[in-house]
Amino acid sequence: MFTTGTAELVRRVRRRFTAACLGVLSVLMIAPLAIPSAAQADPVHAIAMHGKPALPPDFTHFLYANPKAPKGGKVSYGVVGTFDSLNPFILKSMRTTARGVIDQDFGNLVYEPLMMRSQGEPFTLYGLLAKSVEWDDDRTFIQFNINPDARWSDGEPVTAEDVIFTFELFRDHGRPPYSNRLDRVAKMEKVGDNSVRFTFNEDGNREIPLIIAFTPILPKHGIDPETFERSTLKPIVGSGPYTIGKVELGERITFERNPEYWAKDLPVKRGLDNYDTITIEYFLSENTLFEAFKKGVIDIYPDGAVTNWLRGYDFPAAREKRVIKESYKRQTPSGMFGFVFNTRRPVFQDKAVRKALTLLFDFEWVNKNLYENVYTRTQSYWQGTMLSSFKRSASSLEKQLLAPFPDAVDPDIMDGSFRLPVTDASGRDRRVQRAAFDLLTEAGYTIKNRQLVDENGRVLAFEVMTQNEGQEKLAIAYQRALAPLGIKMTIRTVDDAQYQQRTQKFDYDMIIKSYPSSLSPGIEQRGRWSSMAKDLPGSFNFAGVADPAVDAMIDAMLNAREQEEFQAAVRAFDRVLLSGYYVVPTYHLGEAYLAHWDRVTGPSGMTPLYGYYLPSWWDKSAGK
Repeated sequence: MFTTGTAELVRRVRRRFTAACLGVLSVLMIAPLAIPSAAQADPVHAIAMHGKPALPPDFTHFLYANPKAPKGGKVSYGVVGTFDSLNPFILKSMRTTARGVIDQDFGNLVYEPLMMRSQGEPFTLYGLLAKSVEWDDDRTFIQFNINPDARWSDGEPVTAEDVIFTFELFRDHGRPPYSNRLDRVAKMEKVGDNSVRFTFNEDGNREIPLIIAFTPILPKHGIDPETFERSTLKPIVGSGPYTIGKVELGERITFERNPEYWAKDLPVKRGLDNYDTITIEYFLSENTLFEAFKKGVIDIYPDGAVTNWLRGYDFPAAREKRVIKESYKRQTPSGMFGFVFNTRRPVFQDKAVRKALTLLFDFEWVNKNLYENVYTRTQSYWQGTMLSSFKRSASSLEKQLLAPFPDAVDPDIMDGSFRLPVTDASGRDRRVQRAAFDLLTEAGYTIKNRQLVDENGRVLAFEVMTQNEGQEKLAIAYQRALAPLGIKMTIRTVDDAQYQQRTQKFDYDMIIKSYPSSLSPGIEQRGRWSSMAKDLPGSFNFAGVADPAVDAMIDAMLNAREQEEFQAAVRAFDRVLLSGYYVVPTYHLGEAYLAHWDRVTGPSGMTPLYGYYLPSWWDKSAGK
């Protein structure tokens, strides 16, 4: 039995699919604009994607922050790559912007959004630049009431005009996804003394108010729109807890805590931003970064290589417990890490070929011979949570959502019996090779002169572009598994600059990528998988997916009102992605690894839902 909301969700998906098929986009474009409901709630302190915020209006601090953490001292982080700009919002420096200006790992040190995301909830935002927020139950509009105390680093107040300027600047000169923020906005206007209201059009969804709230805001008086699209190392004015100190092009950037930071006593900031100085060092490879950590140049090292975690810490500081190893149990989905097919390439446009190549990745051999059997095979984009389709048959609501797309999901993925093959770990499991060869035969390939060729005599050949030694090692293992069937796979490892340039233009056959997953997937999935992002330079649709079923499931996910509807939409989306065989799934860990020198530490007790949170750490020597 469906709820009224559930039935309406299904109807909305079907209506949008029918409209797409009939080519009536013009009708949608002239549809009446959504009108705010008369039943408007009073201003609130927080908004949640589903359900209600966990913390009350009078909360004093996030539970994963220590409000008594000492202020002062310093920390050094390390990253692999380079940088040539301080502007993270333009296409030219999309992946070569200095880390920390806005940063998911190190914190938004310079630019801040209207509301701040809680690390202890799936997707809930609390007031920051906006003191309070107003919206209606249908989310046809959202209004942000700017905190009268909010200030830029030069002392100027943050205003409604700054908010409007930012969204217009991104629309006209920014890169995706910032350039698309107003696509679903019918009207943006200043209301009252210092408030901004966004009224959404027919294409709005239930997540877009939170996306607007989560967008960094820039100062109108500190930016020239005419030069905004140029990469720059010019000092910038922000509202965040830090200002930019010393910049050494491509090597390091230093941030200095602003003693006049306006939000330091707000509940969302209490216990955070504790260092006086934050330095981010850049390295050419992961090996040199780790060596720098061992020498104390870097204070904190998130270790993503399990072999290094098991074998790499036999050095004096680690033996003497001056370097501490900590592991964190994941409370979030597995995500997806694997070999990504660029389906824009003719060689990968046949699903049977992609499926065959997926079967041939020998996880058991890789796990045994390279990683000491510590990894788990990834079978879903949201594995380990209730959002995953793995080992679950499709619910009646999922089937309703998928009904307009009868060929979008394979039967074994629909009924929950799907499993990637388990080999004998020999590297030459003939049972799996036979299954893959049958699929390749179906796609028109035969073996000739020990090579797999199509009906025109073209060899099944492609290149994997890698960016570091770890990826190269994994690619070599995959190459080894493909060779017995006459498949020619070559490997090219390129430097960071070339990698960023080629991925931005989709100039590759196959790459190795990670797709992180959260408990509240949303509009970012459009950038990864939707038709609109397929040919958009700089988008994250690395696989080149353009599938009406994918688009419809994302739409259903974004418009779900209740948790049951949202869960069903994500599972259906998971099934469509798995059935498309766009990625060769590899593996994941159930834990996150972090090593750090004992000079820095973080709060004990509650670990955030998303794992350790570096902005809540501090220097133990501070205040002494």
